[in-house]
Amino acid sequence: MKKVLLAAVFLAGFSFTFAQEAKVDANQDKDLMTWYHKDFATSKVYGVNTENAYKYLESKGLKPTTVVVGVLDSGVQVDHPGLVKNVWSNPNEVPNNGKDDDGNGYIDDVHGWNFIGGKNGDIDVDNMEVTRVVVKYKPVFEGDDSAKNKANQTKMPEDFAMYMKAKEIFTKNSVEGRQAMQTYTMITDLIPNMVRLLGGKSVTAENIAAIKAPADQKDAIALNVLGQVSQNPEFKGKSAADFEKGMKEQMKEALEHYTPQAQQYDLSYDPRKSIVGDNYDDYSEKIYGNNHYEGPDATHGTHVAGIIAGLPQGKEIQYGVASKVAKIMSVRTVPNGDERDKDVANAIRYSVDNGAKVLNMSFGKPVSPGKTVVWDAFKYAESKGVLLVKAAGNENEDVTEHVAYPTNYKNVTDEKPLVNNVIVVGASTNNNDALRADFSNFNKNKVNVFAPGEQIYSTVTKSGYKYLQGTSMASPVVAGAAAVLLAYMPGLKPDQIIEALVKSSNPNTTNGFSDFSQAGGVIDVKKAAEYAFTNFYNGKSSSVKKATKSIKKTVKK
Repeated sequence: MKKVLLAAVFLAGFSFTFAQEAKVDANQDKDLMTWYHKDFATSKVYGVNTENAYKYLESKGLKPTTVVVGVLDSGVQVDHPGLVKNVWSNPNEVPNNGKDDDGNGYIDDVHGWNFIGGKNGDIDVDNMEVTRVVVKYKPVFEGDDSAKNKANQTKMPEDFAMYMKAKEIFTKNSVEGRQAMQTYTMITDLIPNMVRLLGGKSVTAENIAAIKAPADQKDAIALNVLGQVSQNPEFKGKSAADFEKGMKEQMKEALEHYTPQAQQYDLSYDPRKSIVGDNYDDYSEKIYGNNHYEGPDATHGTHVAGIIAGLPQGKEIQYGVASKVAKIMSVRTVPNGDERDKDVANAIRYSVDNGAKVLNMSFGKPVSPGKTVVWDAFKYAESKGVLLVKAAGNENEDVTEHVAYPTNYKNVTDEKPLVNNVIVVGASTNNNDALRADFSNFNKNKVNVFAPGEQIYSTVTKSGYKYLQGTSMASPVVAGAAAVLLAYMPGLKPDQIIEALVKSSNPNTTNGFSDFSQAGGVIDVKKAAEYAFTNFYNGKSSSVKKATKSIKKTVKK
């Protein structure tokens, strides 16, 4: 999945598919900034009941231990004022001495690691996986020798099926990308014409209807676009000046999104070798990259980190679900394009080996040539008792129809997952009548829970804050919830955490919401804490209590 998300707004007739700051009523700012923490029982808003979870756990006499959460993402601004106090620091690494002090193979990995960088810099834009698959397999299955092509298709049926799927997606999206660039470039050029046609009047249907049909062709097109824009709540009733400013901002963001797409779908573009310098085909290779925790654009990863462990600072009241107990480990894995399987597998292993107990993975893609390597990493994390939290995806589809790798199922028809330490998260809203975000993927069996993922306010780069939305935002809400449970009950196993979150979710039956996930509702951290304490801790599971006592003894030492 690209590190961009579903847009918050749509121009009539023109849809965006990237993250965008939501426009919020200033009088509702304070309430909306923290809505996802609300208690459903008292507010009737499907928040996750954060504060009451802490109160409940503390009422049981439990003392928290710190939980490290690995953020496998585009990078994190580790010195962000709202994050800096909750950023993980490697206790065995001396900062900036150019040495591998802890002997783990990674030099100066103080706050994490970057698997998509090297001595020559950091990757910003990378290919989509479908592009890489087409480049690799087109000569194998559609080369000059038709007999050899058929033989390879017969000999390599799984690879051939992947190639055909990738080719279809590549063809469709590369064409759409070019068309979008042309469309948004045209609209950008038409903004002065639209402003002139408004003649200083506000954007209303009446004012636009009163404009005389222009003789100039460019003005005629501008009037047509203006008529469509006037129907959109984002611009309806705005002054000509505000309209001009808003249009320029949106077109700039649109072009910034679609310009990299030319590289993402360019069959000759490959930044890997020149920047990272690893042998990409060698999946066993683990030591490569650099310690640039932020990278060229860490907006997405920084937003995710804030949802997990952000702290209020200055006038900002935003805080993460696990802000009292979690430390963020930045493991840069996701470029502006698709993550690579080798990097995902190594990011998981690095995080696990360096003490992370929860990993957030807000990414995905439709094909995965190295999926077995990633599955091996899943199993490694499972063996170490580490929970993997994964976004369901933003295609508004059933995940059995739109598979987003990495997946926890070998085949879409499988009922049993490969491992028991993966929880898949859909995105909910603060609108009870439309509780499933209209972009969120879903499935009764293969999406475990839903969590707030629309209009989520959190930290972004340049020490800023923004509202973003997507299952990418819902996933870290769950990662934060898991960290809270683990902090107070360290012996909990991943499958126990998953069960607690699923079984205790607040149900909702509106518009079929109960059929969108196993839980049939939205997570509630307090209820999950009650469930875990009652069923796995308070005399029900000696293994949990023993593990907790052992950890407390270690901490005292």
